[in-house]
Amino acid sequence: MHQPLAQPATVTPKTTHHLTLVQEGVFPVTRNHRGDLLEQCPNTGWHHAGTIQGEGKLAGVPSLFIRLAGCNLRCMWQMPNGEVSLCDTAYASFHTGQTRRMTVDEVLNTVRHNIGSMRHVVITGGEPMLQSRSLTELCRILKTELHLHITMETNGTLFDKELAPLIDLVSLSPKLQNATPTPASAQKMNMDYKGTFAYHAEIRKNTEAIQQWMNNCRVFDNDFQLKFVVAHPDEVDEIKTDFLNELTGWQPSDILLMPLGGNRDQLAVNTPIAVQLAVINGWRFAPRLHIDLWGNRAGV
Repeated sequence: MHQPLAQPATVTPKTTHHLTLVQEGVFPVTRNHRGDLLEQCPNTGWHHAGTIQGEGKLAGVPSLFIRLAGCNLRCMWQMPNGEVSLCDTAYASFHTGQTRRMTVDEVLNTVRHNIGSMRHVVITGGEPMLQSRSLTELCRILKTELHLHITMETNGTLFDKELAPLIDLVSLSPKLQNATPTPASAQKMNMDYKGTFAYHAEIRKNTEAIQQWMNNCRVFDNDFQLKFVVAHPDEVDEIKTDFLNELTGWQPSDILLMPLGGNRDQLAVNTPIAVQLAVINGWRFAPRLHIDLWGNRAGV
């Protein structure tokens, strides 16, 4: 008679720190933090945990994701046809009414019970740096106990010297002027232009914080990428003038252009533009493989 496969032991609680995550939290998974098998399959449609990193230098690498809730920006893009596009994870930044609070140990145990043969965890949001204290504790254990490669996706407006050495690849996605909300764009989306909307333009660019991340990567032999969302050729001038000319220590291979769009139709319009601009400038084109595979489905 076959014996059931042994599940990794649940970690003894070590910390009281908490994290606020979106509903899917750690994904795609088949077991909860206690190791219990979940009733439903992940949104990938598979009967096992895991997905692939869909963007950047590590596109295609098998990964688990940890998505935190909350963001200090309110990105809204004007599409060529006049439509307004929110970030493709608006539920993690704009609409954070449905969140879940987990201890660092619960997050860690969820990863432990689902990581399998994967060696890569992606921490994303929202803006993860808003929870840097608890995130530092989580990353320290992910590194020391599970020995995982950690990618963190951030808008580059914040830096933390305690967290930074623990991040193997920091994916910096500075927001261009094209992402700045206006009263008109907010009205189109039935949103009030106040609070974070009003000061988005003031804080979206922080080249000092970006440079700190880049310097940290050199000191600790980690890696970084600068990922810009584009939809128009004129945006290259802004990338060069407002960002690259103010930063040191980058190579062309560190600069990625990603087409604007949160669904296949929008990407079909902007992908040729992003590819052409990447070729002209000797930078990288960043596909969005998860949208190619699953559309705008969450939790994949």
